Amino acid sequence: MKNIAIKENHLYQKAYRNGKRFVGKYVAVYVLRDLAAGRLRKAHPEKKTVNRLGISVSKAIGSAVKRNRAKRVIRAAYDPLRDRLKTGFLVVISARTAINGQKSTAVGAELDTAFNKLGMIKGVPSPSLPDERKTT
Repeated sequence: MKNIAIKENHLYQKAYRNGKRFVGKYVAVYVLRDLAAGRLRKAHPEKKTVNRLGISVSKAIGSAVKRNRAKRVIRAAYDPLRDRLKTGFLVVISARTAINGQKSTAVGAELDTAFNKLGMIKGVPSPSLPDERKTT
């Protein structure tokens, strides 16, 4: 199944500001409960709650070719984990400079660690995830 992308800048900003964060060697992962999940579930053809995924890669990574490869590697690493994750969240994955030249297996292992620490794996008790309504 195809990932549903985060397209609005304000959702990235909310995830960065209010989301739970894990920073690793290759990626930084931000997770925030999605308040529009119910509305999106009604619009989904199978009536399922899903996560929305945003991938952020800065120009510090390198040329457009390197940035696009980094996005492909992140998507390939995320896909096998998608079914094991809790749903109804905004998930923003930001690439770090060390991702250049890495394979999706190495990035996938780091994403698995990140989602475990963030309490996003189904069946694992989660630490309190911040709600989007909280303002600081």
